[in-house]
Parts: sequence; structure tokens; C-alpha cells
Amino acid sequence: MMDELKARLGPEVLGLTVFLLAVMLVFSFLSDRFLTSANFGSVAVQLPELGILTLAMLLPILSGGLNLAIISTANISALTVAWVLQVNGGPEAGMGAFLLGAALALAVGGAAGFVMGAVTAVSGAHPILVSLAMMIFLRGLGEYLTRGGDISGFPDFVAAIGHGSLLGIPAPLIVFLACVAVWQVLLGRTRLGFFTYMVGSNIEATRYSGVDTKRALMLIYTLSGVMCAIAGIVMMARFNSVRVGHGEAYLLITVLACFLGGVDPFGGFGRVASVLLALVILQILSSGLNLLGANQHLSTAVWGLFLIAVMVLRFGWKRWFERKRGKT
Repeated sequence: MMDELKARLGPEVLGLTVFLLAVMLVFSFLSDRFLTSANFGSVAVQLPELGILTLAMLLPILSGGLNLAIISTANISALTVAWVLQVNGGPEAGMGAFLLGAALALAVGGAAGFVMGAVTAVSGAHPILVSLAMMIFLRGLGEYLTRGGDISGFPDFVAAIGHGSLLGIPAPLIVFLACVAVWQVLLGRTRLGFFTYMVGSNIEATRYSGVDTKRALMLIYTLSGVMCAIAGIVMMARFNSVRVGHGEAYLLITVLACFLGGVDPFGGFGRVASVLLALVILQILSSGLNLLGANQHLSTAVWGLFLIAVMVLRFGWKRWFERKRGKT
């Protein structure tokens, strides 16, 4: 029975599910406020921002790269929406202005990703260096445009997008789950998804097999930029303001969530479902520690310890499996 379940779900998903249940069980004993609708509602509201940014990080990592510019791309995209709203009356702007701003924000995010993908593909420069340069550029541009301050004063419906709900489900969570579904289809049912895994596994072999790896990298980073733009719009609606530094703490946590979810740091392997479970685990840990009165910095430290523990456990599992296979 267990072998059949493992075959259907995969060892990563099954292991993370068991771990999630164990974490929930521990916190339910430590705090009588953990298994409450208020706590789970808080988790549902806080998860989407980090979750969408993690999806933006996922594609580049699967391709063997990294996108250090996800936060800067998200913020410059949000600034685009804010600028359109301000030009069209600020608090008096209509839904048409918001939709125009959102479309331009997606274009800006996609353009930033396309540039990173094009430079990486054509020049052969390492994605870390390319995305770092883009991060510095976008952050500097944002600081120049905002003079280091906040932009606020949006229509009421913008706040409703960040704090509203549909059938009791927070609106940002609906957006996040829709993004998860799109990424699941993209990676599991499309040629680009297949090419992403191939490029991450061995880009030279993929090129010799007839795949246009340059085009694939451009598309990968473009889609990553579009997902960043969606995250920026959600953050703008949640905070009801835009600032260049919003969400900077999320950058390394998105990498942590990917690795905790079983994504190979060198590319070529990873599943959306595993990353989703990893995100839920991290958010549950944060929420549980907050209920116990722990400092937020302690939650960050615990996340780092879990990443170290995961790497050690994977190394031990790999060695054990290799020894077992050698004996047989």
C-alpha cells in the first residue's frame, strides 16, 4: 500500500506531506490556538506573496539558473501600476486604469525577464551575474523614480483585491492557486516545460538534440518576469502602497522553498506540488512560532536550520540508496 502511494505521489510529495502533518500535530499540542480558523485564515492570507515569488524563482532554477531580480522586478512592475493609477486620478481612478496598469506591469516584468534570458542565452554569462545586474538596475531605477519613498493613494477596489475574499477564500490565495495550476500545466503538459527540464539536466546535450536552447531560456526568464509582475500587483494590493524595498526578505526564502520542495539546485528536477507543500510547511512553521510568542527572526533562523537538515538528510538518503543498490 505504501509503495503504491509513493509511486503515485512521488517520494518528495509523500515525505513532505508526512512532515507537514507532523509539524501541525506538534503545534496543535503546544498551542490551543493553532487549530483555529483564525490561524489558518492568517496562513492563507500570508502565503500568496511568497508563493507567487517562489513560482517565479522555480523556472530559472529548474533550467539550471537563478533569478536574483525577482523582488526588484515585482516592485518595478507594481510601480508601473501605481503610476498609471496616479496619472488617472489616484484614489478616483477606475477599473479600466487598473487593468491598463496591470497589463503594462506584466509587460514590464516580461521585458525584464526577456532581457535576462537573452543575455544569458546569447553571451553565455552565468544567470547569477545577469540577474544580479538586473536587480541592481531595477532597484536603482525604482529608487530614482520614487526618490526612495512610498507611493500610495489607490482606489478602494485595489485594497479589496489584497484583502477581499470570494466564497470565504482570500482573493490573493485564489490568484496564487491559479498561478500554481498554470505552472503545473506548463511544466507537465507543454514542450517548454519538457525543454526546461532538459536544459537544466544538460544544456549542451539538449542543444545537440535539436532544441533551440536560446529561445527556451528567453521564454523561461520571460515567464519568470511575468510571474514577478503578478506578485508585485498582489503585494501592492496587500500593502496598499508601493516601495522599492517591499518584500526584500522573500528573496532567499524563495530559494529555500524550492530546495526544501525537492528541486535540484543544479536544475533538471523538481515538482510544483512539492514546492507548494514546502511553502505551506514554512508558513505553518512561521505561524506556529508566532503563536508561541517567538520572535520573527527566530522563524527565519529555523527556516535556515531546516534547509541544512534537508541537505544532510538528502545526502544520507542518497548514500544509503547507493549502498543498497550496490549490494543488490
